[in-house]
Amino acid sequence: MRYTLLLHYPEQDPEDLDEAAMAEAQQAMSRYAAALHQAGILREAQILQPSANTTTLTLVSGIAHAQDGPLAGTTMALGGLVVIEVPTLDAALDWARRSPSLAWGDVEVRPGAVHVASGAWVPSS
Repeated sequence: MRYTLLLHYPEQDPEDLDEAAMAEAQQAMSRYAAALHQAGILREAQILQPSANTTTLTLVSGIAHAQDGPLAGTTMALGGLVVIEVPTLDAALDWARRSPSLAWGDVEVRPGAVHVASGAWVPSS
């Protein structure tokens, strides 16, 4: 079963980030990605640019309107995602608990319904 680990954490101004803390976080995420890869369960991972770089499309009367910024204004932002393939929710939760980003915010674990393989939608079970 595919699960997406959605990494939510407060965004900080780049000028406010401590370089040593940022380097430590990057190393921790690199080790986590390597562990997922070594276990053979990593399907995709991305750390996203700040939400200030987001453009959201909304359909109004059949016309897509673009607006700067994320869909919802909250103290936590979607900072990244990891897609893994494991046999059970418990296994997905175990890997989510290992995410270094859990120290900075929440990790949402969501089962996949379908995904694209070779250009076609297929069930994620």
